[in-house]
Amino acid sequence: MGNGTSRLYSALAKTLNSSAASQHAEYLVSPDPEHLEPIDPKELLEECRAVLHTRPPRYQRDFVDLRTDCPSSHPPVRVMQWNILAQALGEGKDNFVQCPVEALKWEERKCLILEEILAYQPDILCLQEVDHYFDTFQPLLSRLGYQGTFFPKPWSPCLDVEHNNGPDGCALFFLQNRFKLVHSANIRLTAMTLKTNQVAIAQTLECKESGRQFCIAVTHLKARTGWEQFRSAQGCDLLQNLQNITQGAKLPLIVCGDFNAEPTEEVYKHFASSSLNLNSAYKLLSADGQSEPPYTTWKIRTSGECRHTLDYIWYSKHALSVRSALDLLTEEQIGPNRLPSFNYPSDHLSLVCDFSFNEEPDGLL
Repeated sequence: MGNGTSRLYSALAKTLNSSAASQHAEYLVSPDPEHLEPIDPKELLEECRAVLHTRPPRYQRDFVDLRTDCPSSHPPVRVMQWNILAQALGEGKDNFVQCPVEALKWEERKCLILEEILAYQPDILCLQEVDHYFDTFQPLLSRLGYQGTFFPKPWSPCLDVEHNNGPDGCALFFLQNRFKLVHSANIRLTAMTLKTNQVAIAQTLECKESGRQFCIAVTHLKARTGWEQFRSAQGCDLLQNLQNITQGAKLPLIVCGDFNAEPTEEVYKHFASSSLNLNSAYKLLSADGQSEPPYTTWKIRTSGECRHTLDYIWYSKHALSVRSALDLLTEEQIGPNRLPSFNYPSDHLSLVCDFSFNEEPDGLL
């Protein structure tokens, strides 16, 4: 590949050493990508794998076909949901006692994250715990054709870590050749009328091929045991915002997030019973179609082993169909030291679904 490869490696290398320290006042402003040269995703994937050549290969995950009807007349919309693990938290706060320090080095872990994204090529990418937006994900993904939005937490715990790269937050990317942005809202979630440290992004997109509009949202709710009622209130606030944005469910809706809540929690039940007519996509992988996966995060901290289902992709079940979903890593693949690891860059698994619009939706859209 000659000079092309050299240019790509240079672009990749530049993101390894840059700092966001000088950009703390500009977190909500995306750099102008007008003069950035496009990157071939296959070549970038090869560059990432070259950086990772000393690590074991990434695990194979397969898509499960969930179609129950005739093929759609338009290509599906692939959505990825992923808490990628903030670098500052991974190195400075999360205490992954079974994860070697070398596995958390940003120079390589970043390439594992990019490899996962490039392998599945989502049309829409919803991320949490992003603390390298401006120096890594925005410049690289914009050159792959994505338009991005970043909304940081007001008081990010990353800022407590020495040599941090700025606050973490939610990021939403979509392919500009497939969608047009109609409306965008950055939402600071409230709980019992109080503004909180958790945020969401909600965007109305229009499919350029079909003209169909829909809303896509990404969020990350409050963590920790003992905050169940707080998460419930945040979820209710987000649902109310989405009711307004979708005009009472007139627009189809997809909500991605790390809810930090098991399916037994109130916030999960609020989403499952909402008038927005939402279903959780990953339930469809279960034998009865009604059960969530046994885990979406699995780690070992000083407090012990944590195996939980916290991450979800909700969708308007009357307006959208799940064509396929990416299966989860097995316990054997994850290994006894759990996540993150040399094989996998985050303590949360990515969720990926292919959606299509129902041609004749019955009931609410």
